[in-house]
Amino acid sequence: MVSNVIVVVLGDIGRSPRMQYHASSLLKERFSVKLIGYGGSKPIEYLNSHPSCEIKTLTQPPQFNQYLPVLATYILKVLWQVLTLIWILLRSQRPQHLIVQTPPAIPALAVCWFYCRLVGAKFVIDWHNYAFSIMALTHGQGHKLVRISEKFEGFFGRRSDSNLCVTRAMKDDLKKRWDIKAVTLYDRPPEHFGSLTPEERRTLMVKYPELSSQLDETKRPALLVSSTSWTEDEDFSILLSALQDYDRSEEPGLPKMLCVITGKGPLRDLYMQQVEAQEWSKVTVTSLWLEAEDYPRLLASADLGVSLHTSSSGLDLPMKVVDMMGCGLPVTAYNFSCLHELVQHKENGLVFNDSTELAQQLQDWFREFPSNKSRDQFSPAIRQLQSLRWHDNWKIQALPLFSHQ
Repeated sequence: MVSNVIVVVLGDIGRSPRMQYHASSLLKERFSVKLIGYGGSKPIEYLNSHPSCEIKTLTQPPQFNQYLPVLATYILKVLWQVLTLIWILLRSQRPQHLIVQTPPAIPALAVCWFYCRLVGAKFVIDWHNYAFSIMALTHGQGHKLVRISEKFEGFFGRRSDSNLCVTRAMKDDLKKRWDIKAVTLYDRPPEHFGSLTPEERRTLMVKYPELSSQLDETKRPALLVSSTSWTEDEDFSILLSALQDYDRSEEPGLPKMLCVITGKGPLRDLYMQQVEAQEWSKVTVTSLWLEAEDYPRLLASADLGVSLHTSSSGLDLPMKVVDMMGCGLPVTAYNFSCLHELVQHKENGLVFNDSTELAQQLQDWFREFPSNKSRDQFSPAIRQLQSLRWHDNWKIQALPLFSHQ
C-alpha cells in the first residue's frame, strides 16, 4: 500500500527549495505526494513531471491593504488563508503524514494541526526559522503581534508528532524554549548541483543577455554571484559598499567584475535604484531571476559567491551557501552566531563582519585573476560537503519520521 504525504508551504512553491526537496525525496522513496502552496515561480521539473506528485496552488488573498488599515488587512489575510488551505486539505486523499514549513507559522501550523487531528495523520513541522523573530525585524521585539506569534508557534509546535530543524543550535533552542524535540536535517545540495562543461556554460551565457560579457573566456570580467531574498535579514548595503570600494581601488591588476544578484523580494527595487545611481568604472551590477534549472548553472559558472544572510533568530543557516558549495563555488559569508556549523573561515570558505572586510576579501580573491590559489585551497573541503547530497542525508535523518507503520 502506497503511503500518502501532504507537503504544505504557505509561500511560493517554486521559491521554497527545501520543501521541494522534501517532496522529491518522498517520491524517490515511493510515497505519493501532494504539494500545497502558492504559485508564482515554476517548481523543479522532477515534481512537475512525476506521476505520483500532485501540485495544488492556493488562491492568493485579495489586496486588502489597498482599502483597509494594517491590522484589519492582517486579520482578513489570515482568515482567507485559513479558508483556502482547509478547503484544499479537506478535499485531499487522507494522508498518513503531513509536513509543513514554518515560517510562515500563522495560520499554517494551526490549520495543519487541526486537519491532522481530524483525519488521524501524523503532524510534522520543519523549522526553518522562527516566524516571530522575522516579524520582530519590522515591528520590534515587544510588539503585541510578535508576542502572539511566539506563543502561537510554541503552542502548536508542542502539539506536533515530529519535528525537523536546520541547525544544532535551533534543535537546542527548541528544546530549551518549548520543550520540543527535533531532528537536525542540514541542508545539502541535491544531485543536479555540480560542475559544468564549457559548452553548458556557454549555452547559459547566450540564454541570458546580462551574462554575455562572460562569453569570451580570455577577456571576461570576474563573475561574482549573490543570491538574496531582498528582505530585512539580508543587508545588501554591505555588498554595495564593498563593491564601491573595489570599484574605486587604484590597485593595479584588479579585473573588471560582473556582480549578478539573483532572487526576488520587497527591497529589490530600492537597492537596485541605489546601484543605478552610482557611477561605476570596474564593476557592473545586475539583478537576474533565473529559471530553476539555470540557478545551479550560474553558480557553477561563477568565480566567488557572497552570502549576506544574517538570520533574524541567529539559529538558521543560508541555503544559498550550501547551493554554492554544492556547485563547487567558494563562498564568503556574513558572520553570525551559528554560521560556524556550515562555514569555517579559511578552511572551507571565508567569513566577513563588515563591508570593509568584504571589500578586502574581494580584492585579495581577484588580485591574480583568472588564477586563484585560494580557490584550490578550499577545494578539498568543498568536495567533502558535495559528497553527502540531500537525498542521502534525508534518508538518514528524515525518512524514519515517515515510517510506514
